[in-house]
Amino acid sequence: MKLVIAIVQDTDAPGLTKALLERGFRSTKLASTGGFLREGNTTLLIGLEDEKVPEVLELIKEKCRTRTRLVSRGLPFAEALDPFLVQPVEVQVGGAVVFVLPVEHFVKL
Repeated sequence: MKLVIAIVQDTDAPGLTKALLERGFRSTKLASTGGFLREGNTTLLIGLEDEKVPEVLELIKEKCRTRTRLVSRGLPFAEALDPFLVQPVEVQVGGAVVFVLPVEHFVKL
């Protein structure tokens, strides 16, 4: 048995949970908050057999693609010593952080 812990952006979570359910994978959804952009994330806990891990990882890869977004640096224009400091910065968002852990004992009640 394995426990897959997938941390995904809130915008990607509905599509991923739907795809998991359609293929018979159950998950537990936890709300979490990201660090860099301080935006909402969803953490999914998925218990499954070892041989099903590649299928779940492929679903996560398919549904949680990375993309770019313009983000303000948050410095007011009047306080900036250099006008380039207030220009939006392009950052990469999305994707997923995934942990696959061995499970010693699993019970579904």
